[in-house]
Amino acid sequence: MTSNPLFPRNSSRKNHLAYVDAYAWPGIVEIPHGFLSGWRTRRAELEFAAACEKAGLVLHGADADLEVVHEELFARIAHAGWLGLAEGFMAGEWVTEDLVNVLVKLLQVGYRPRFAQADIGGPYAGAEVPMSLVQHYSGDGMSVHGTVFSSGVPTTERTSVKSFVPGAGRGFEPGSHFVDVTELSDPTWVERADLADAQLRSVTMLLDLAQVGVGTHVLDFPSSGPALPIAAASRHATVDVLSADVDHVRAVRRILDLTDVDSSVHVEPIDDPFPSPRAWPVHYDAITSVEKLEHMGLGGQREYVKFLDQMLASGGFVAVQTVVAAAGMSSAADQSLDVVRAYVSPALRYESVEGLHKLFDAHTGLRIIAQTHVGGHYVHGLRMQRETFEGKLREAAADGYDLVYRRLWLFQLALKEALFMVGALDAVQLKVTARLRLRRR
Repeated sequence: MTSNPLFPRNSSRKNHLAYVDAYAWPGIVEIPHGFLSGWRTRRAELEFAAACEKAGLVLHGADADLEVVHEELFARIAHAGWLGLAEGFMAGEWVTEDLVNVLVKLLQVGYRPRFAQADIGGPYAGAEVPMSLVQHYSGDGMSVHGTVFSSGVPTTERTSVKSFVPGAGRGFEPGSHFVDVTELSDPTWVERADLADAQLRSVTMLLDLAQVGVGTHVLDFPSSGPALPIAAASRHATVDVLSADVDHVRAVRRILDLTDVDSSVHVEPIDDPFPSPRAWPVHYDAITSVEKLEHMGLGGQREYVKFLDQMLASGGFVAVQTVVAAAGMSSAADQSLDVVRAYVSPALRYESVEGLHKLFDAHTGLRIIAQTHVGGHYVHGLRMQRETFEGKLREAAADGYDLVYRRLWLFQLALKEALFMVGALDAVQLKVTARLRLRRR
């Protein structure tokens, strides 16, 4: 292996990390080192250069797609793979004028660096994105969820889906059942001013799926923020909102206090991410879940859907919006999400649509009866959220989000956008109800 460096040597570590809060960002200020680290760092450098060449990314000159500023980047990659690449961006060790393009091209060539670290992530605890951060990248100042724009043509087909109920195909339970599968075509024209309306439209679609109207008792759990309960209350429904994040509860209450629907919406903190029926002995006509399943991990997902089953009243509906793994989800794409698991959502796990059917069939008395795919709309919303955040970096800094955090948030927004663009992720809305209700009909 040649010893000639592929990238400029800049070892001014003390200078380029001097601004970083070591208490807040220990993983950024500590450059991995140790026995064999030199060899592994060199290997990481070669692998990164080869991936960039294969992806057609220019590394030098006036037209460079990205520039490696500090060699410590490769020690990070050798230690933590894609997480190290992200941490290098957070530390300012590589820069680019088009982050999404760089990530798309690396994902397209299957860049998957070998690394030493393991055990990234942890259990789901119910923490939410701070509302003080949400306001800097959402359309309405309070919503983190994805978008559905006004343009786009729905095409629905009734599709036979395998049943995962234990004993399916034998006796009373058939081996398959029908699901209404809707594909919403890509929006024809969108601009950033449409972001708030598109986020509200996705909420409205969920309320329609759950058949929320006058007098409906709705549970939004875990809390998706103020937008959905406000929209449900405007239909003269009564809404309970539960969250294990006390700061989130306070923020939602503050926003609701400024509206005329606060008497119809009850926001309550809970001690555990999934309360027991004894702790919360209420049944609901409708339950909404807005992009929560993917953050719970496999064990949390199973516990959560069992909770939904226990809380749903007879004849009621659950409406779920979630991001799912699509056909393009590879091991490299999944590894790229380690930065989200390390710093944002420890239990992040994107399940396939088939996996969600299995989740409900195998662990509950519920069944998915309709699904609407909106990924072509979702990716446009991600771009708008990223561009909105890029335009409000100073405001985020004024709210206490330091440079490392701002780079983290830009990276994870750009990464999610890139994963949609390469076909690794999709977004879907699900309509769920009890299997026994279906049999009676």
